[in-house]
Amino acid sequence: MGRSVQSVRMGAKDVADRWLKARRAMRVEDQVYATRLAEMAKRHSSEAFYALDDPLEAAVFSVLIELLKERDREGGGPCGSSTLATTAQSSSGRRRE
Repeated sequence: MGRSVQSVRMGAKDVADRWLKARRAMRVEDQVYATRLAEMAKRHSSEAFYALDDPLEAAVFSVLIELLKERDREGGGPCGSSTLATTAQSSSGRRRE
């Protein structure tokens, strides 16, 4: 028998596909950004479905990860790296590198 409930990964792909359709209604100069958002949404959806059970949330999570990565590439370093180390230390009781 087939799957009766759509996986989060497939749902996130469907969200990205709908964003690509919506792109056609946008101004020509904005269409490239809609395409990039849809591509970003698909990029991490496989990993995100393990922790998230809402396809839209997985798509938005993927886009946010990609936006942070782009910001880091432009800025030259991991965003909040000292904050991440502090968070890891406080959650485990010791500092992680």
